[in-house]
Amino acid sequence: MHQMGNSVLIFDEVQTLPIKCVHLFNNAINFLVEQCNSTVVLCTATQPLLHDVSAKNGAIRLAPQNEIVRDVRQLFADLKRVEICDRRKPGGWAYAEIAQLALDELDRAGSCLVIVNTKDAARQVFEGCTARSGSDSVFHLSTDMCAAHRKQELKKIRDRLDAALATLCVSTQLIEAGVDVDFGAVIRSMAGLDSIAQAAGRCNRNGRPEPGIVHLVNPADERLEKLPDIRIGREHALRVLDDFGENPDRYLGNLLGPEALKDYYRYYFFNRQSDMIYPVSANQLGHDDDLLNLLSGNRTAREECQRKTGKVAERLLNQSFMAAAKVFKAIDAPTQGVIVPYGEKGSDLVARLHAAYDLTLEYDLLRTAQQYTVNVFPYVLEKLKQMEAVREVNEGMRVFSLDSRYYSKEFGLAAEPVSLMETLNV
Repeated sequence: MHQMGNSVLIFDEVQTLPIKCVHLFNNAINFLVEQCNSTVVLCTATQPLLHDVSAKNGAIRLAPQNEIVRDVRQLFADLKRVEICDRRKPGGWAYAEIAQLALDELDRAGSCLVIVNTKDAARQVFEGCTARSGSDSVFHLSTDMCAAHRKQELKKIRDRLDAALATLCVSTQLIEAGVDVDFGAVIRSMAGLDSIAQAAGRCNRNGRPEPGIVHLVNPADERLEKLPDIRIGREHALRVLDDFGENPDRYLGNLLGPEALKDYYRYYFFNRQSDMIYPVSANQLGHDDDLLNLLSGNRTAREECQRKTGKVAERLLNQSFMAAAKVFKAIDAPTQGVIVPYGEKGSDLVARLHAAYDLTLEYDLLRTAQQYTVNVFPYVLEKLKQMEAVREVNEGMRVFSLDSRYYSKEFGLAAEPVSLMETLNV
């Protein structure tokens, strides 16, 4: 922490902070500002209310004049470039209907971006669009594609948008933050209001005179059981949408304005207070606890020590640093990276990795491999192993490469063959 002292620290897209890290983050920021003489800037169009959470567990202590922009409400009004169209309907939208809406908007606005919550939904909408219009102007993005693949597709998309050519992109939420694209219309599957606002930021981004249209749809078959953050965010966004429908003046007629976002975060944070302390289960630690406790008073360990010794331990530091480090995950997803043979460079990379005598010495190869890696969940990796679709690059290192038949130029990695085996000339 001391290495970040006497610094200006800028946290961009701070709304993506995992909910369970809220109090750990807040306490760290307070320490850096108050004890380490640092200045912290939190950047986002959808500022989470990190100062309104439990002060006992750690809320950010904002400076008296904390807004860099003097009149935030006026800024939102001045930068309003889209209109939100609530298209929810009873029973929800079929994927084929969403595809047709996207094609209609492509004809009307010249370009359209569809953002859905799952890779399966993205694939089905994409296939529905290409079945009706061909594939020259339709693009697909998801995390089943390696970074090099996504970058190439994004370049094609940007080039077409810059040339004012008809462009339709179907993507998961990966396109919502940090991607500079400007579409004439956006269709967004229902999600948290912060995600909806980020999606709206890809519509009429360059400020054309006529406002862009952001359509909100509720897919009938989108399954979010394994995506609790999206599911819970969606529930509270629906509440704000209903409030807005009954009394738009409460939000000054702006569904993405500061008043609406404040209500959304109040609903969302209130519902998830118990998640903000980074809870850990007995399966992970041997007993139920949380990282906020492990790294502060460590009440459970002190009580156990007293039970065993009959007295309270007199020491300056009671934290369980090793236990906390063991259970903390910066990215909480039990995934395994698989290197994919995307394009000539990807295929050459895989060949060179397999030919390497000692992979631990191949720093440049491993660095390049990050651009050609797709992270998969354990059940997907196991299925790929059973089908002999992956091979370990070096025995015992758990670095895997993918058979080229299991990588699609449209969708990326697949758990079943999607292309014929390449002919090898020896």
